[in-house]
Amino acid sequence: MSIIRALARPMLASSFIFSGLDRLRHADATAAQLSPVLGPLSAALPVEASEKNLARVLAGAQVGAGVLLAAGKFSRPAAVVLALTAGLNTVVEYRNANTDTKENRSHRRNQLTKNIGLIGGVLLASVDTAGRPGLAWRTEKLLASSKKTAKTQLKNADKQVRALAHDVTGQ
Repeated sequence: MSIIRALARPMLASSFIFSGLDRLRHADATAAQLSPVLGPLSAALPVEASEKNLARVLAGAQVGAGVLLAAGKFSRPAAVVLALTAGLNTVVEYRNANTDTKENRSHRRNQLTKNIGLIGGVLLASVDTAGRPGLAWRTEKLLASSKKTAKTQLKNADKQVRALAHDVTGQ
């Protein structure tokens, strides 16, 4: 891992970890803030789940994914989880922000742009292969290798069939 990745991942993850811990500590307020999303989600689940418990799960997922991203373990899936939780939080925060004064509207806009920047950062992390080939490249190379192997095997089989036919017919 490069020195940039070793520094950047924990720096990016720190915001999500602290935000998730804060949401865990204040699960009631988190549930109240996210109730427009958690209410329908709670009703749609096949098991009984309160909005407060769903808020805790969401916050715990954010903390866990942040720790994984910071540690460089399962960083791509962790970054996807962080992008989803950040997107959800951004939409809810933007809708619920106070816009009575010019200062409040400015704060709302600044929070929105900060959150969009963080989402962009974790989206980049979600596609970062750390210099190793990605799944798409590996799949492409596997298919090319398979085609080459199949073509070679077909040529060899053709030669064997022609040789056998020659031996049988005597020509």
